[in-house]
Amino acid sequence: MMRMKTVEAIIEGGKATAAPPLGPALSQLGVNVKAVVEKINEKTEAFKSMKVPIKVMVDESTKEFDIEVGSPPVSALIKKELNLEKLAGPGKDEKGKAAETVGNLTMEQVVKIAKSKDIISRNLKAKVKQVVGTCLSCGVTVEGKNPKDVIKEIDEGVFDNRIKE
Repeated sequence: MMRMKTVEAIIEGGKATAAPPLGPALSQLGVNVKAVVEKINEKTEAFKSMKVPIKVMVDESTKEFDIEVGSPPVSALIKKELNLEKLAGPGKDEKGKAAETVGNLTMEQVVKIAKSKDIISRNLKAKVKQVVGTCLSCGVTVEGKNPKDVIKEIDEGVFDNRIKE
């Protein structure tokens, strides 16, 4: 009979270590912590400098393990795409837009983020609108425009030729 235990953590992509909280939780399950950490780092290499959720499922009888890597938040993907240290803070202007603009994404970059993220939506267009909505609170413009205006343009079909499944 298989008995599975799961260890969940948020780690920096490609930089998991045997330090707490991961190491102690894994060693309690009797697995080779070094092997697990190496596999986590291999699987999260693409998310360097981003926090990413992981799950390590361990079969307690065989000590075999499997690793699931979640997807970083949309804001982290935006930050990475723009090579920013940080996004705009929580300050808002009178229209609810981030008080400072820290960067601008092209529609192609927005589509790339939408495709890379496990967003539960009807279609790519809906995913793109979610990414653009996140840009609003992060102080990021899209195509040099306020994200609210871009969402209207998406609804009007302005970007249909650039948003392809």
